[in-house]
Amino acid sequence: MQLIPQNKWIYLFILSIIWGSSYILIKRGLVGLTPIQLGSVRIVFSTIFLLIMCYKSLQGLSKNEWKWLVITGFLGTFFPSFFFAFAQQYIDSAVAAIMNSLTPIFTLLVGIGFFATKILARQYVGIFLGFIGSVGLIWGGTQINASQPMGYVLLIMCASMCYAVNIYFLKHKLARVSPMAMTLGNFIAILPPAVVLLLFSDFFSIQQLQTNRVQTSLLYIALLAFFGTAIAKVMFNRFVKMASAVFVSSVTYTLPIVALFWGTLDGEYINTFQLLATAVILIGVSLANRPKKPN
Repeated sequence: MQLIPQNKWIYLFILSIIWGSSYILIKRGLVGLTPIQLGSVRIVFSTIFLLIMCYKSLQGLSKNEWKWLVITGFLGTFFPSFFFAFAQQYIDSAVAAIMNSLTPIFTLLVGIGFFATKILARQYVGIFLGFIGSVGLIWGGTQINASQPMGYVLLIMCASMCYAVNIYFLKHKLARVSPMAMTLGNFIAILPPAVVLLLFSDFFSIQQLQTNRVQTSLLYIALLAFFGTAIAKVMFNRFVKMASAVFVSSVTYTLPIVALFWGTLDGEYINTFQLLATAVILIGVSLANRPKKPN
C-alpha cells in the first residue's frame, strides 16, 4: 500500500489515543504485579501477539540488520518498559505521560550531537522552555505529596532519551526493513532476557497466579501488550518511514491530553502549577518541533 503524506496525521492521532491510554494500563497492572513482572509479561505477551500476526516477515534479513534490530529492541522497548513500570509506582500516570513529552526535545538534542542537525534560534528556546517546564512539573508534584520520591522522574527522562536515539537508528540503520519485520525482530531480540527476568521474579508461584489482583492486572497488561505495544509498534515503525524524526517524536506531546483525561477519571490530582508547567513543556516542544519556513 502506498503511503500518502496526509496519512502521517492519521497515524499521529491513533498513536496518541493508544499510547495516551497506556499509562493508566501500567498503573492498573502494578496493582497485582511488580515492575519486573509487568515489564517482562508485557514483552512476552507482545511477542506472542506479533508472532501470530507477522511471523513470515523476518525472511531475508541480513546479519547487520539483525544487529540493529537487537539494539533498537533494547532502546525502543526493553529498557523503557521497565523504566516506566518502576517510575509509575510513585508517579501518577498523567505526570508520566507529560514527562515523556520531552522526547521531541531529546530527539533534537541527539540530532545536534550525533547527526550534525542544524537548528534555529527558536528551537533552542523550545529546548530551554521544555526543561524549565519539566522542573516546574517535578516541583509541583512535591507540593501535592512532599514524600513522593520525584527522583523516579529521571527514569522517565531516560526512557525518553532511549526513544529519541531509537528513532534515528530506525530511520538511518533499518530504512529497508519492513515495519512488520522491524517490530517482530525487536521483540524476538528482547524476549530471552524478559523470560529470564520473569522466571526469577516469583511470577509462576501458584499463590501468585491465583490471586484476583494478579489476574486482573494480567488482563490490563494483555490489553497494553496487544494495543499499546504490538499494534502501536507496527504503526509507529510505519510512521517513522513516512515522516521526519522530529515530527514522529511529536506524538509524545499529543498523548498527554489522553493521559490527563484517564488520570482525571481515575482520581489523580494535578494542581494549577503543574498545569502551567505542562503548558510550558508543550509550548517548548512545539517551538523545538516547528520546521524551518521555506524562503
